[in-house]
Order: sequence, then C-alpha cells, then structure tokens
Amino acid sequence: MNNIVYHGSNVVVAQPKILINGHYKDFGFGFYCTNIEKQAKRWALTKRGASIVNKYTCLQNKELNICAFHEMTEDWLQFVVDCRRGKEHNYDIVEGPMADDQIWDYVEDYMSGSISKAAFWELVKFKYPTHQIVFCTEDAIKTLHFEGSTVL
Repeated sequence: MNNIVYHGSNVVVAQPKILINGHYKDFGFGFYCTNIEKQAKRWALTKRGASIVNKYTCLQNKELNICAFHEMTEDWLQFVVDCRRGKEHNYDIVEGPMADDQIWDYVEDYMSGSISKAAFWELVKFKYPTHQIVFCTEDAIKTLHFEGSTVL
C-alpha cells in the first residue's frame, strides 16, 4: 500500500536526509513528515524564509522495524519522554500523535513532577488531530519518493 506524506520546510527537499542535531524530538532523530497536509503547512509557515510543503509517496517495506502509536497512550508518553531525553531506539520508522509545543510543556511538567500523570492526560486532550512519522534510518528514507513541492 502506498501512502502520501508531507514535509513542511523552507526549501524543496527532493532527497530527504536524516538530520541529527542537538535538539531531541518526540521520536528521536530522523526525517519528520505527516499524513495531514494542513499540519505540514503549519510546519512550513514556522520556518524562516520561504514556506514549502514537500510531498512524497511512501512505499511499504515489510522488512523495516516500525513502531506505530495510534493514539496517545502510556507507552506513547514514555517513548516521547525517553526520546526527548536523548534515549536512542532501534526503529526504522516511528509513527503517531505529535507532542506540539503546548503538549510538550505538559510533558516537561510531568517529567519534572510538577503535575501528575492523571493531570497530564486531562490537559492533553486534542482540539484537532495531529500526526507525525519519522524516518530514522537510510533504509526507511529509501521508501520515500518525491512527488513535488508547493510554495505557500
């Protein structure tokens, strides 16, 4: 099955690359996309300079090690906390809800003990759906085929 995914940026990204920098993200280092075009547009609009949405077809590869969170769960929360703290994982692809800036504030409050786990779950009820999929390895990147880009 082929899936369409989007990447919001300030440049055309015809050849995706795994970015490793000092900033830990929800699912670790990698190339982040979403299956929600509107969300990719929001990501693109946060960049300096141009706002560009890149579109890819993602081909299924059953040999890849994939972790999929279909909703925010205890396991999702622990995975995000671990990745944000720099703990590495061995997945080729990780997919699931996104801890946006507001949600991340609640994750930090939970990690520091400022709020309980029950309070965290009450605070993170989404007003709109989010989705992210990170391609963490070169084998995962090879499943992406560039379809084009749109300048916003």
